[in-house]
Amino acid sequence: MAYYIFRSIMGLWLLAVGPAMALGTGKPVDDFRLRNVNGEMVALSNYPLAKGFIVIFTCNHCPFAKLYSKRMNDLAQRFAQQNVPLLAINSMDSLLYREESFAGMQEKAKADGFQFPYLQDGEQRVGKAFGAEHTPSAYVIWKVGDQWQIKYAGLIDDNGENPESATPYIAQAVEELLQGKTVSTAQTSSFGCAIFYRKAGLGR
Repeated sequence: MAYYIFRSIMGLWLLAVGPAMALGTGKPVDDFRLRNVNGEMVALSNYPLAKGFIVIFTCNHCPFAKLYSKRMNDLAQRFAQQNVPLLAINSMDSLLYREESFAGMQEKAKADGFQFPYLQDGEQRVGKAFGAEHTPSAYVIWKVGDQWQIKYAGLIDDNGENPESATPYIAQAVEELLQGKTVSTAQTSSFGCAIFYRKAGLGR
C-alpha cells in the first residue's frame, strides 16, 4: 500500500510517494515519440547509433527537480559522445500545474540551458509505461539484441543538496554498461515531487 513521507531538502518540504512502482530492471521498453521544446518530434529510433539512453522524468515546478538541471547537462555532455543520449521527459499534469505547460517547458529549457531534448508527455503514456512516480525519476535503458531494456531505475544520485558528496548512480550504471559489466546498483528508490496521473479521457 502506498504511504506518504515528508523529507526536508534545503528547507523545502517535498511530498514523496512510496514504495516505488517503477518498472524493474531487465524489463523491455517500447519506442516512444514525444514533442521536444523546439517543436520537433523525438523518438528512440531517431538515434540509430545509440547504445543506450539516460531517461529522466522531471518537471518545471518541483524544488527537488530544480536541483538537478546542471547535473543533467553534465551527464548529457559526458555521455553523448559515447552514444548514450539523455532524454528528459515531463509527464506532469498541466491541468493541475499550469507551470508545466509546453510554454513553461520552453522557458525552463532556455533558462537552465538544457543541452538535451526536453520532451512533453502530454498524454502521460510514457510516464505510465515506465512507472515513473516522482520528479526526478531516472532510468538507464540499453540495447539488448533488437530490444531496449531497463538496466537501472531510481535516483540520479543520492544527494540533491551536495552533489560533491553524492553517489552518482546514473553515471556509474552507464560506465559499467559501456565496459560490458553488470550494473552493480541496478535499482534505488526515487523520491521528489509526486507525478499525479489523471484518469483516462481528461486532456492536457
